[in-house]
Amino acid sequence: MGYPMARNLRVKASADDMLVIFDVNKDATTQFVDELGLTSKKIVVAGKLEEVVDRSDTIITMLPQPQHVKTVFSSFLNVSSSPAGKEQKLFIDCSTIDISTSLSVGKSVCESALNGQFVDAPVSGGTVGAAAGTLTFMVGSEPALLPRIMSLLSRMGSRVIHCGPPGAGLAGKLSNNYLLSITNIATAEAMNLGIKLGLDSKVLKDLINVSSGRCWSSEVNNPVDTAQREFKGGFGVSLMKKDLKLAIQAAEETGAKLAMGEKAKEVYEAVEGVEECKGRDFSVVYRWLGGEEGKM
Repeated sequence: MGYPMARNLRVKASADDMLVIFDVNKDATTQFVDELGLTSKKIVVAGKLEEVVDRSDTIITMLPQPQHVKTVFSSFLNVSSSPAGKEQKLFIDCSTIDISTSLSVGKSVCESALNGQFVDAPVSGGTVGAAAGTLTFMVGSEPALLPRIMSLLSRMGSRVIHCGPPGAGLAGKLSNNYLLSITNIATAEAMNLGIKLGLDSKVLKDLINVSSGRCWSSEVNNPVDTAQREFKGGFGVSLMKKDLKLAIQAAEETGAKLAMGEKAKEVYEAVEGVEECKGRDFSVVYRWLGGEEGKM
């Protein structure tokens, strides 16, 4: 996700803006520089995390798990205070993590010598949206920061939604992805059922997408389509399971009843345990159900 987001940020930014990048996967940063050209565009590959903060006014992070966010920000906060008179450093975390970790990290940023500002801004749209620059950003921040946030995030997405104060962006993302985890399973079940009842897969898909069952999983990420590419790429099963578990955790903390949560978690755990499904797009639930593949 971070790679195409950074590409759009660099391509759409002013020629005078400097982009500082860091990734533990050095091949990714090398490829990024090779693709965009180090001489024609202002790109700096940081040797360590602290250098990113030293050389940047705004820092955007996209990380897999809560522990990664904690580790990265621990390194960030080792940096000495910002020079007097400089604009406050703005940290925008696009990771999908639990709200309590995000709020804790944000508090540390504000109380550190950097005296920075922290924003949670998880995204929806997947790798396709990241590449196309059509992501939806769900922002949790103080209203005063919105003009600065909007100008940056609009270079990487087509929608920037202010959900409320810090933590609200993640509340929106977890609610959305809980729903997605359920509709993905239901779409796979419905496609498998209809085909086994004798319906042509294309007819069934088209029927659903002009009827009340229509959803993102049926229209954009239909499993009979993703099966054509062997469910490669896309949003991995492990990431969907992670987001679902975060949503269940949030529900437990707030007393919100989730009738389908635990069952859906069981499904994704079972899917991830099958070798032919491991590491694939989460629509591979269709394969786990025994859905027909190979023709459309």
